[in-house]
Amino acid sequence: MSTFPTEVPALRTAVDDQARHVRSLKEAKTAKEALQPEILRLQQLKTALEAAIAAEAANAPKNVLADQRRSLEDLLKRRFVVGQAFEIYGGVAGLFDYGPPGAAMKDALISLWRQHFILEEGLLEIECTCLTPDPVLRASGHVERFTDFMVRDTVTHECYRADKLLAEHVTARALPNETNPTRKARLEQLVHDVDTYSQTELGAALKEAGVVSDAGNQVSEPFPFNLMFATQIGPSGLIPGFLRPETAQGIFVNFRRLLDYAGGKLPFGAATIGQAFRNEIAPRSGLLRVREFTLAEIEFFVHPSREGRHHSKFGSIRDLKVPLLTKKAQETEGDDTVIMAIGDAISQGIIDNETLGYFIGRTALFLKAAGLADSRTHGPTPQDSAFRFRQHRSTEMAHYANDCWDAEIWTSYGWVECVGIADRSCFDLGRHSEKSGSELVAYERFDEPKDIEVTVFKFDRQGLGMALKKLAKPAIEFLEATSDDARKAYAAELESKGFITIRVKPEADKKKKKDDPESAEEPQEVDVQVPKQYVTIATETKRIHGQTFTPSVIEPSFGLGRILYSLLEHAYYVRGGEDEARAVLSLSPLIAPYKVALLPLSANDAFSAILGEIRRSLSAVGVSCKVDDSGSSVGRRYARSDEIGIPFAVTVDFQSIENRTATIRERDTCTQIRVPIAEIAKLCYDLSNGNVMWADARATYPEQQQSASDSVGRKE
Repeated sequence: MSTFPTEVPALRTAVDDQARHVRSLKEAKTAKEALQPEILRLQQLKTALEAAIAAEAANAPKNVLADQRRSLEDLLKRRFVVGQAFEIYGGVAGLFDYGPPGAAMKDALISLWRQHFILEEGLLEIECTCLTPDPVLRASGHVERFTDFMVRDTVTHECYRADKLLAEHVTARALPNETNPTRKARLEQLVHDVDTYSQTELGAALKEAGVVSDAGNQVSEPFPFNLMFATQIGPSGLIPGFLRPETAQGIFVNFRRLLDYAGGKLPFGAATIGQAFRNEIAPRSGLLRVREFTLAEIEFFVHPSREGRHHSKFGSIRDLKVPLLTKKAQETEGDDTVIMAIGDAISQGIIDNETLGYFIGRTALFLKAAGLADSRTHGPTPQDSAFRFRQHRSTEMAHYANDCWDAEIWTSYGWVECVGIADRSCFDLGRHSEKSGSELVAYERFDEPKDIEVTVFKFDRQGLGMALKKLAKPAIEFLEATSDDARKAYAAELESKGFITIRVKPEADKKKKKDDPESAEEPQEVDVQVPKQYVTIATETKRIHGQTFTPSVIEPSFGLGRILYSLLEHAYYVRGGEDEARAVLSLSPLIAPYKVALLPLSANDAFSAILGEIRRSLSAVGVSCKVDDSGSSVGRRYARSDEIGIPFAVTVDFQSIENRTATIRERDTCTQIRVPIAEIAKLCYDLSNGNVMWADARATYPEQQQSASDSVGRKE
């Protein structure tokens, strides 16, 4: 086998060169026997690159070690950013409580999301109930299809999510011990395709990889497990329901009210923020896979035509470059991410339409505003980009979706899906219209009347009544109520088969219902065949001034808990020497739990009045602060505020009494400036909201030299 470079930059170049070589061979339609060795070499190069990156990370400075996750989680627990729910009773897997800093961070993230999307885009925000009746989720498909595949340990009966167990087993057990290149490439392929497997394919993959449970026992064949929490609504228990697995259905079932509120015009968008619940099989990965979580979802309703998917503000993000992992790259070339302008991606047919592309761009800007950079400066593993947009492969795409992208963030757990952005076509409103009997449609008024050709059915009512009995009337009503497109389809079926099959509900027995209304059963829907001899198909010209249609929907869905945890991983680092190493959460001021730490230099009573004055002025302009007047040194109190991500610290000292000034310290550089007390609130407000940068503040106000005890190290 050919030798490969050992340095990461050289390996990256080799991977890029080999990928281009493979693409050129494919374009030239090279014979399979000649192409296969080149593809194998590409896979081997990628494996070598991953190994080199891992080796580089292992030898990197302490603040970028892969095991920093454990240190971060210790910090989050120690400072009660988050904690295991019901811990005094042993805890419950997949359930977490947010402590004061965590709740404040989450609230800040929600506020940023609301500002960035709801206010900026003029969305209609609603709040809907978490309890959802069975018919709603049956119509949406959740009752039948909202499942994961599960396996059980055949000895202990412990449950595992089958795809995660396969990926973990191959990554942690099989790959490190595999020396055969062909076998290794096959194992890597199993992990790569794990999200696309059917139940049968997943069972075969588990056997092929020799997957066993954590206890080393054989596991069962995979079987579907519905992830929804079932319940009963009302004291009788006769109304089955579920805790909602997503928040979107509340928007769909309120569509008519929202359309009316929007003045009957499309496009318009609705948004909702709230709790969702999924009964995860085996919650792992800390805060990334939980059973109760917060979603922020948008349903943006557009005309179903391609022209209807143009977006009036698309020009604002047309030239924005984002990292894209296309389905073509995943299916034919590997996991090669490209940086591309959104406008170019649409013109090349990579992203399906402008509205979908617009929300991909707005999502990228939101993630950057929250604190995710284009490149990593510290973290568990160095990566070219902190996040990427991965397109669903053909095997992942829902049958009703035109296109779908996931915003994935790099963490110590690998790439984690945090946002889904999908063009769901007319599926949701169509299903709820069909199942509820309510027309969830919009109306388009034409500038000028149009003459259109329509298909009409004319019935031999007497003959059909004799043939179908009580089913004749509901069959005629059903066919007369269908859309023109549906009538055309039925007409084609009538011509080809000699009959059409529809599903209708027979008329109730009026006499029985009148005589004994309580015992009269509601008729059930049945299939009925309408013979051709009783139906005449005609085409008529009809002048219309407008038309009704079922809108399509673009749906961006944000997992706020996953985004927050990813931000914490990206923000976490350790500075200082081993004897005085101190953890820091370098959070964006927009996400920080408190914007300012207020510190008196000591316990001197003379500082109290000034401290209270500054606190009140900060509160008046909406800047949150945390007072730390403990007896610890100022340096230790700085460290405590750094640990929970507070970006600025205001210290009142003896000079504050003399000339009514105080120092402001910035968390990441550890530099300080001295500012008049009267100007502190406005400056902190501007710094916290990004109106003024710290470098500008340092240029405006005199710098304050600090003692060695005030800080350990700095991040320049």
